[in-house]
Amino acid sequence: VKTLSTLLSTASLDKSAQSRQRGITLDLGFSAFFLDDIPPQIASANPDVRKIQITLVDCPGHASLIRTIIGGAQIIDMMILVVDATKGLQTQTAECLVIAEMTTKNMIVALNKIDLFPPNDRVSKVKQVESRIRSALRSTRFADAPMVGISACVGGEKVAAVAEEKQAHNFTTQLSTNIDGLLQLVKKHVPPPNRNYNKGNQPFHFAIDHCFPIKGQGTVITGTALNGSAKPNDFLQFPELGIEKKIKSMQMFRRPVTEIHQGDRAGICIANLDAKLIERGVASTPGTVSLVSSAIAVVRKVKYFNGKLQSNSKFHVSVGHNTVMASVIFFGAKELAEKTITAEEKDDVGGPSASLGGSSVSGLPRLKFNFDDDFVFQDELIEDISTSDEMEAEANSSKIIEKKRGVKYSEMPLNLAIFHFHTPVFCPLNSLVIGSRLDTDIHANTCRLAFSGRLIEKIDPRKDVGRFKFYSRKEKEGVICRLGESYMREKDQKVVRYEVFGVDLFKKETNMNLFVGLKVETSSGDIGVIHSSFGTSGKFRMHFPAGTDAREGDKVYLRFKKYANDASKSMHQDAVLPEASPGVLLVPEKKVKKEKKKNTKKKNDKNAKQDQKATLGTVAHEGVIASLKPNNIAIVSGFFSPEVNIREKVGWKVVVPSTNEEGVISAPFGKAGKCKVLFEEGISAEEGAKVQLVLPAN
Repeated sequence: VKTLSTLLSTASLDKSAQSRQRGITLDLGFSAFFLDDIPPQIASANPDVRKIQITLVDCPGHASLIRTIIGGAQIIDMMILVVDATKGLQTQTAECLVIAEMTTKNMIVALNKIDLFPPNDRVSKVKQVESRIRSALRSTRFADAPMVGISACVGGEKVAAVAEEKQAHNFTTQLSTNIDGLLQLVKKHVPPPNRNYNKGNQPFHFAIDHCFPIKGQGTVITGTALNGSAKPNDFLQFPELGIEKKIKSMQMFRRPVTEIHQGDRAGICIANLDAKLIERGVASTPGTVSLVSSAIAVVRKVKYFNGKLQSNSKFHVSVGHNTVMASVIFFGAKELAEKTITAEEKDDVGGPSASLGGSSVSGLPRLKFNFDDDFVFQDELIEDISTSDEMEAEANSSKIIEKKRGVKYSEMPLNLAIFHFHTPVFCPLNSLVIGSRLDTDIHANTCRLAFSGRLIEKIDPRKDVGRFKFYSRKEKEGVICRLGESYMREKDQKVVRYEVFGVDLFKKETNMNLFVGLKVETSSGDIGVIHSSFGTSGKFRMHFPAGTDAREGDKVYLRFKKYANDASKSMHQDAVLPEASPGVLLVPEKKVKKEKKKNTKKKNDKNAKQDQKATLGTVAHEGVIASLKPNNIAIVSGFFSPEVNIREKVGWKVVVPSTNEEGVISAPFGKAGKCKVLFEEGISAEEGAKVQLVLPAN
């Protein structure tokens, strides 16, 4: 940073005594330099620009200062990852790389301290380091990131710090190597600014990172304009203090200006403001930033974080320069995977944001939450969406991006999350949030950053928690045990059944009235409805309006969902019954039974006498009146065994000896060998009376 900088802010270049003594960056530093030779990618989008200013945000690299790193990384368009060429990627470097994936798509790797390699082996050593880092970057979005070997200051950081004390900010006299090569890469890869200058009346949001008093002038707050614009005499609100103050004057790198816009690094002078009350925070257009105790966010897990992210777990959540504890509930992965992200939601500058990268940050779109939408209840953040259909929404499904040289970069799917902040924070909507486990040992070889997200909706936990429509899917499985009559479906001449019977879906004691009318689905996808119970053993009757070709033994499913906040515990279904598709009944051919050959051998004399009487048209069998029915009908048992086809006996004479009443067999009754007997002249015999079957004479 020292080598590149030509403009310094009041907070730049490790100004603290401790930072100089230790030779490392401990706090955010801000400086800048100009490019007179406008890069073509910027000139094409801004033809009137003659000079561009590139502001450098110097972030600490030590793992213990991760909160500071997160605060600085949210206001960048591009990252220069500085790696000690003699040590390679370290734990803190890897975490900086993760933050880069959250905040930008553009990165340059600067391999520093190459002067410490022996001159004769320097080129080969640098190539070896570059190869190792390239291999580490292969699974990231920066697999093709440009690299350059440099020496920002020959001799190291402490040499630079001592030299600076002696030379009073004369940075150009420090020895360095290949800084021009780094500048050329910056020119080639710096992206056009992603700003919302022309988006109308955008609220002004200003991230404060330093504050100090100037005697006779007032208090100066320095920071970065996150959104909108501001001018002298505009009022600023300091939400954390609950006060409003007027802007007295503004400067950008010690140059007075009359207006600042999104992305500008500036100092704002405020009169009658106690500098001791502010360290870091946010200033804004009055009424546009409120206290957030709970919020909804769209989130994505960091793939390098080990372990599952359980709902209702606690995380350190960083919003702007604030890091607080929050309980997080995850949901909505399936619904987001099926959602088509609109062009407006994909728009990188579609609205106010606490991150200059817009909606390109971590690929997090600007979604609008709808409390009327249904969401599957999740026990944890979903890391893999498995569906049978291809996901057409490229931005929100888990996707694989093919890179050059066959390298693959995978993104985790989007989830929604509810944040309950243990300490409420002041922040604008669409702020970038980063969840982490900062209590993990910094010396452990593990990633502490768990997920990134974007706040999309502020909620009141006392009123809004009950509005969420979380549901759990339920499924019952049964078996088709009997088929109804066959029909030839008219539209396709296919043989189907409109009525089938099932079993094993309900218990014997189940109240079937609760399930009548619910939709069922066969294993082949035919949809029908439960029509009624069938018997008393838990069987049930189903009707399929369009018919089904299911067979006995096929599975049948009852699928429904129950909502967590539904006091009635009702069953809800998404399946839709198809339109009725009529068919023609297929009448089966009668099976002709082969008569068994009569045993010519007489078993005994009694049977011989009965056969002789049968041929003479006399009594063949005796039975009993089992019950009496209306219309002179009696149900008789004892004449026939179950396998006898009683329809062939219709018209045979039946006599009641006790009353001398005569009737004829009119039809079978049930499957136990009983038959209906019609007494045309009436019947006075009672139940239990004996009857005789008279066979017709041959």
